[in-house]
Amino acid sequence: MFLIVMGVSGSGKSTVGALLAQRLGCPFYDGDDWHPPENIAKMAAGIPLEDDDRRAWLAGLADLIRHGLTNGQQGVIACSALKESYRAGLRVDPAQVQFVYLRGDYATIWARMAGRTGHFMQPAMLQSQFNALEEPLDAWIVDVRLTPEQAVDQILAQHRPIGQPVQQSTCLLTLPQNR
Repeated sequence: MFLIVMGVSGSGKSTVGALLAQRLGCPFYDGDDWHPPENIAKMAAGIPLEDDDRRAWLAGLADLIRHGLTNGQQGVIACSALKESYRAGLRVDPAQVQFVYLRGDYATIWARMAGRTGHFMQPAMLQSQFNALEEPLDAWIVDVRLTPEQAVDQILAQHRPIGQPVQQSTCLLTLPQNR
């Protein structure tokens, strides 16, 4: 199974995703690391990405998920996945891909972004993220005002672990039965 921690820039995807993967013993993949240099240059210059800019990036992440599932691997990915069409492309196996939406309001996330340093995504671009956002209907929803630890606890409460302790190289998740 792959969990995709999604939301606008500044929502805490990388922090929550890395902590979640650590708690589960899964690999963590930060979607930002998969952007081609042209995308990073655009965002660093304050230019929002278009669908065409995201196409190869999303295809690469979908390939990562597909390859992992084919090889019995599991993991956690941090990815904005702002639109349903993006999520549809990443949902390579609906039974094995679950989205976790870090939901927050503009003011809360703006304050977070204004306080961080060293990230290519500029706070001035936050509005473009909210403009593009199509809130998911089928994701587990987590409030961004929670601490990362509380967010991970809430995510872990959404699934049922298989009856053995988490191993370092495995990620033991199953989808809720009501899916």
